[in-house]
This record gives sequence, structure tokens and C-alpha cells, in this order.
Amino acid sequence: MKLVATAVFLVAALDGVTAFAPILSSSAATSSTSAAAAAATTGRSTAISLTTGPGGKPASSSAEDLELTRQIILDFMASDAAAGAASDATPTPTAAPAADSSSSSASSSPADQKKAYTTPPLPENDLMIRAALGKEDVERTPVWLFRQAGRHLPEYRAYKEKTGRNFLDMLSHPEDVAECTLQPLRRYPVDAAILFSDILVIAEALNVEVTMPGGVGIQVPNPIKDPADLAKRIPDVTAMTPNYVSEHLGHVIKSVELIKTKMANEGMTQPLIGFSAAPWTLLFYMVGGSSKKNNDIGVKWLTDHPDDSRRLLDVLTKIIIEYMSAQVEAGANMLQLFEAMGMMIDEANFDQFAMPCLKEIATELKSRFPDVPLMVFSRGASFANEALSKLGYDVVTIDGSVDRSTARATVGGRTGLQGNYDPRELIDDGSKSVETVRATARELLEELGPQRLVANLGEGLGGKESPELVNAFVDAIHEESEALIKAV
Repeated sequence: MKLVATAVFLVAALDGVTAFAPILSSSAATSSTSAAAAAATTGRSTAISLTTGPGGKPASSSAEDLELTRQIILDFMASDAAAGAASDATPTPTAAPAADSSSSSASSSPADQKKAYTTPPLPENDLMIRAALGKEDVERTPVWLFRQAGRHLPEYRAYKEKTGRNFLDMLSHPEDVAECTLQPLRRYPVDAAILFSDILVIAEALNVEVTMPGGVGIQVPNPIKDPADLAKRIPDVTAMTPNYVSEHLGHVIKSVELIKTKMANEGMTQPLIGFSAAPWTLLFYMVGGSSKKNNDIGVKWLTDHPDDSRRLLDVLTKIIIEYMSAQVEAGANMLQLFEAMGMMIDEANFDQFAMPCLKEIATELKSRFPDVPLMVFSRGASFANEALSKLGYDVVTIDGSVDRSTARATVGGRTGLQGNYDPRELIDDGSKSVETVRATARELLEELGPQRLVANLGEGLGGKESPELVNAFVDAIHEESEALIKAV
């Protein structure tokens, strides 16, 4: 502090003077004469022959004058230091800083300070959060469904027709996103909402065009052709900041905020799940263009251009971290990471290229938001589930290929499980009914156990499912799990 430094200099200078007027703040001047106080207020020094002590008695000699002046300055320094220490000791109610924050505020400039992250308050219905974190037993198993919002719902189809927009166009309109997110919550007693969005919004944010021409699914018409094209089109990893997310994905973050507002207005008390695609899945689409053709291009990129592949994966990892962080700060209570194209990569390349990214994402997000459940789904790559359970995720999702009898042993109690009901059981083809759904739902609970489980599907709803049977599945999970838990 400048005043303290001035006072230190003046105390040292007292050894060489016989008459001295201190230059102090108004708080220090209260112990001096009124003339000294006036000098402090105006910022000018005033020569005074005698200093008045704390008792109001003036100094009787120049020596005493010198000593009183010295004491006033020292008292000021002591009180200023004490105030500074008290201020430093006052805690600030913020979330955890970033993982690599190690320097104290006293030794770093504001530019070097690590951002403090805020976590939304727990929703009233925190069943799924408690089950995912696994810190306590729950009264029943929570349930939600992959693609619970969307084309299997007649109200979704009607709303989409009313807007005249296709799926991708709707994602740019927060009102559409909020409406579609809330539709399944109005129909089913699911334990969470999930942001209505798409895994390729990050590709769009990185200058890779995404289209939906109709009838052929989502397409990337101009994928990244080669390393030169990558260098030209994809920003550097240093650009992947919160500001970049705000600028290029701000419509998604506004959607999250609007969803939370509308949930509160409608009395919906469930948590909201934010999500993102994982790095390998995004690379697969960005260099291959489609999930239905050119399936070998992703792995070919990894093997032919390993350094450039790592550069792209690094960019994707960083933007995913900032994107998911922004969703939490906008109100998302849980996070789901989708490695949706796990079936398009072999185990060796997955371990070499995909796994380090998944580890970095888990480490950073859990350091920022330790109480926000983080779930991961490596679809079609169940060989990775054991390793994923050791990275810090709270829940590992199992697809339909996983043997339920070994699923718990695979994660070894390190994480909870999510999945893996067969969505084909929910298609009314003449052989399925409310009774068959209840029987298969109970089978899921008996084989996986009702605790530390988030009941879900092994694959997303495809659009042909019966809303009646979906509702039967949700009810069956709640009722049968509650009965199993009470019977223990």
C-alpha cells in the first residue's frame, strides 16, 4: 500500500530530522493535531512545530515532538496491516477454482487469477443427483431416457410442424429448445430434464457446417480434408475460452437459462442435464462427414495424421470443458458426455487418442464442479468402461451389449451405472404391453440392483416407441425399485 510505503520511508527519515510533519490518511490523523489532519486531507504537508499526543497534550520539546510523530506513524502502519490481514482472511462463497490453481491472490495479478465457478442450487427433486453421486442410498431408482424429447412424442411433431422449422433450425431458437425440453416432463414422471440439442453444435461453433437435408440424417457437407485444411479452418486451442463459447454457443446457454425459468414457472422440480459430444465423436464427424458412410476416415486420420489429430482433439477437449461449464453456470444440475461413435474406433486407438481427452474433461469439470454429477457414455466401446470408471466420472453408462451380470464388477464400486434397457421393448408391435414392460423393467433392476443406478436405455429412443409404453417403463422403474429397496 502506498501510504504504508510512505510511512516506512518517513520513519526511517526521522533519524535525520528534528522537526517533521507526517503525511497520513484521515484515520491516522485523528491521533495528531488538527493541522496535521488538514494536511492529510488536502494531500499537502504542513510544518508544525509541536505535535499533540493521544491525550491532547502537546510535546514539550523537539525530542518529544519527534517521538510522538514516530509513534503516530507506527500506530497507523500497525492498524493498516491488521485491516489488510482481516480482509485477506474473509472467505468468499464461490465454487472451486480451476484444477491447476496454486498461486495465492497476494502473489498474482488479476490477469493470473483463476476463475471461480458457481454451481446452481439443488433442485427440490434431487433423487437422481443423490443416486448419481452415490453418497447415500435412495428410496427408489431414478429414471430418464435418452432422446426422451423428440419425435416419438405427438406433441413434438405438432409443435415442429407449427414452427415450420427443422430440427437444426429449432436449436437456434431458445423458445423452441425450452418447449421441446419440457414436453416429456409434462407427459412422464421422469426424474430429469435434458437439454434439447445436438452433439454437433460444437462442430458448427468451430466453422464446420452442419446440415439436415431431410431423410438422410444430419450431414457435414464439407468435412476437414487434410492437415492444411485443418490449420486453415479450426481456431487455435488458445482461442477456446469462455468468451468463445459465449460468442459461438451463446444461443445454447440462453436456452439453458430459459429452460430453468420455464421449469420454475411450471412447478417442475427435477434437475436439468446439460450435455456434449466427446472429442473423438466430434472428430469422427468433422473429418468424415456422416455416421452412415466414410466410417474409416476417422481412424485413418488418427493413423495418418497423429499430430494433427491430437491438435484437433485438444481443441475439442478445451471447448467441451468450457461449453459444459457454461451450461452448469446457466443452471444445469448434471452433465452427460456422449462418446456416441465409440463403435467406430478400435481399442488401441481409443486408449491412445480418446481416453486422454476423456480424462482431462473429467478432471477439469470435477475440479470446477465437484458436486455436479458427471456421467459418461462410450456407446459401442464397452471395453473402455473399466478405465472410464477410474477417471473421476460419477456414472458410467452401459449400452445394450453389456452383460448386466458383470457390469458392477467392471466399474468396481468406483462409479454408479446408467442404462441399459432395450428401447425395442417400448415399440408397440403387437407383442409388447404394459405388462411386458413392467416385467423387463423389474428384470433390469434385479440384475443391476436398484441402488447407485440411473435407469435408462442402452440406445436412444428412435421415434417409433409408444408413449403409453414409455410411461409404463417410467412407472415400473419407480414402483418396482421402491418395492425391492423396502424388501431389503
